[in-house]
Amino acid sequence: MKQNNKTDSRTDTAEGELREQKLKIKNKLFNLFKAIIFIAILFIIFKIYLSEYFTPAVIMSGSYAKEMIMIFPAVLLLMGLADVWIPSSMIKKYLGQKSGISGKLLAIFLGSLPAGPMYVAFPLASELLKKKPSLSNIIIFLGIWASLKIPQIGVEIQFLGLKFAFLRFIFTLISVILMGLIIEKLVDRETL
Repeated sequence: MKQNNKTDSRTDTAEGELREQKLKIKNKLFNLFKAIIFIAILFIIFKIYLSEYFTPAVIMSGSYAKEMIMIFPAVLLLMGLADVWIPSSMIKKYLGQKSGISGKLLAIFLGSLPAGPMYVAFPLASELLKKKPSLSNIIIFLGIWASLKIPQIGVEIQFLGLKFAFLRFIFTLISVILMGLIIEKLVDRETL
């Protein structure tokens, strides 16, 4: 009789998890549908009130969409590899709450390396968040990716000069670190 109760309990748990997964998928699809409707409404408003800009905007949007579609499979591959190859314990150790200044420096280093567009960083940051890093380190990673990439700094020096590039680097770095620390204090980790 006890064996039967354990089997029933496992079946109930599995069915509950399956229902929960189906509900999550349904919610994600509904949110996607809402986003598509919202974008369609924006397009209609844009067409009505700013018709002279509509065609160039659609062409540019199509170009960005094509670029994203071409890059996205590589991003998914990177996310999958990061999920499998980088254990949660390593992320906690080097980027977690107790990583201190070394975690911030690692986030700065990782954010400054890539030359890819910003929309590649968001799925990577999302994948990292599942492994429980410090939220400030993820914000720093994203902020540095957006504004202080090494290839970008080289071009900036060439066109705007060393003094300008140096000052912008320092002020941006300070701003990104402060932003990470402030957001970590303001945002409840459980809501992510």
